[in-house]
Amino acid sequence: MHGSHATGSPYAPHTEEDRTAMLEAVDAETVEDLFDIPADVRFDGQFDIDARTERETRRLVRSILGRNEDRTELLGRGHYGYYIPSLVDHLADRSEFLTSYTQYQPEISQGFLQALFEYQSLLVELTGLEIANCSIYDAATALGEAATLADRVRDTSGHRVLVPELLREERRSTLANYVAGTDLVVEEYPVDDGTVDLAGLEAAVDDDAVMIYAETPTVRGTIEERLGAIGELAADTDAFFALGTDPIALSLLERPADVGADVVVGDASVLGLPTSYGMGLGLFATKEDYLRQVPGRLVGVSEDATDRRAFTLTLQTREQHIRRERATSNICTNQAWVALRTAIHAAVLGPSGMVDLAKRAVTRAETLAERIDDIVGVQAPVHDRRHFREFVARVDQPASAVADDLEQLGFAVHVVGDHEIQICVAGVPDEQLDRFVGALEEVAR
Repeated sequence: MHGSHATGSPYAPHTEEDRTAMLEAVDAETVEDLFDIPADVRFDGQFDIDARTERETRRLVRSILGRNEDRTELLGRGHYGYYIPSLVDHLADRSEFLTSYTQYQPEISQGFLQALFEYQSLLVELTGLEIANCSIYDAATALGEAATLADRVRDTSGHRVLVPELLREERRSTLANYVAGTDLVVEEYPVDDGTVDLAGLEAAVDDDAVMIYAETPTVRGTIEERLGAIGELAADTDAFFALGTDPIALSLLERPADVGADVVVGDASVLGLPTSYGMGLGLFATKEDYLRQVPGRLVGVSEDATDRRAFTLTLQTREQHIRRERATSNICTNQAWVALRTAIHAAVLGPSGMVDLAKRAVTRAETLAERIDDIVGVQAPVHDRRHFREFVARVDQPASAVADDLEQLGFAVHVVGDHEIQICVAGVPDEQLDRFVGALEEVAR
């Protein structure tokens, strides 16, 4: 570095002569001329915040938060408020985890790397596939990565990515962004009564289809009943079969490997995180055949010089690690801490606890649907299918009016049609469900 940094950043190695030359090149007199910051938001060196003691600050914050209106959320559609055991916070908040970024130095990160290896092992066991990733943003980016993976490994010239017409908009949009720089195009195939319209999918599939994507449970909570047939259709047309799901559902439903899935995507943070309204952990598992094409990072186990078991980042195919033209992804931000929380939560539950949680997702949703189906002006569920966590109900009154009235009574539901609302039971205590039934009976007349 050169020169004085009294008026600038000590990390920018520019001399005063350097800065003057650059400003002259863009016809500006000062650095401030490069920015158009309105006077009313420009920092003048004073925050104008009254000094308070810690007790006073706590009291002020509590009073502000106390103005929030309390709502019982029955929202779902990708965001689930399962109870998180306190052990998850106690372990994940240890300083060695909170201060760790990507585990580039295995000699000082063995504990964290082992936890990530256990997370990967959990996904391998649940999916039946051999390879699991530990660093994908969320379900939407996992789907995008699956499409580009399919494009890289498929030998034919197919370019059509087929997705169900009920695909959530944020996932559809992210997928479109992923394929924007490729020859891939995203097309929709029809659904029937909340699950795949197999005849419609068969009509849509041809030798130009590079990937078929299906979900179970679906965005409307239905359990897909024809995964095996979808897998056979993909195999017959040499298309990649991508299945969207989550670890809790996988504890009870068919293993993706058993229905022909080539890759499994979804949000693994249904374990380990409360409702986070956007933040997640992308589940990504695939076959060992595609090991060298997997995006992100993989943790592997080996031996050190003294023959002791040692964990390390085995594969890192991001563009910051290898030549850009050979990279499989530009994923950068590390989701390892969220994966750690997911692994801890799964370990706390154990196999029987995971299965019990999944069974309750089915029975509680179906029981609630039966109860509200008895309410005059409500029919539930809309789809004649088995459901997981959530379902759609039809209301005779306009759905938006019903949702607004429920909100006034302390309950939040999704409006998914002119006369359809979606209801999710995940994380909602039984006594709150009882209150919800009474509230819906009041407003649905």
